Amino acid sequence: MSHLTDLPVWAAIPVCLLLLTGSAITLVGSIGLIRLKTFYGRLHAPTLGSSAGTILICLASMIAFAVLRDRWIFHEILIVIFIILTTPVTLMLLGQSALYRDRIEGSKDVPRKTTGQEPDLSALDI
Repeated sequence: MSHLTDLPVWAAIPVCLLLLTGSAITLVGSIGLIRLKTFYGRLHAPTLGSSAGTILICLASMIAFAVLRDRWIFHEILIVIFIILTTPVTLMLLGQSALYRDRIEGSKDVPRKTTGQEPDLSALDI
């Protein structure tokens, strides 16, 4: 048997809710990776889903092991800190490199850089 059967009901309910919510958010982020069409859209769903889901799952683990007094919760705190620090940086670097690549290739879906002054196109016969 597992020592988690010793978890009191008042602690088991929030742990279960946090685990289910974190798993559902992570699942939605994974489905978003499959369902979204563009690369830029695909960046956001798994990034936000994995961050929020991992934080909720680690919070459930912190509550469970703090109540059981079985071990320190130092590992979960480190996981949350690393997820919070590395996920946005990875998203930013992937997005910037893809934007740079698309601008070099001349893709029409990429917003172009603007200087703040748009050219006057009224003189052109278009």
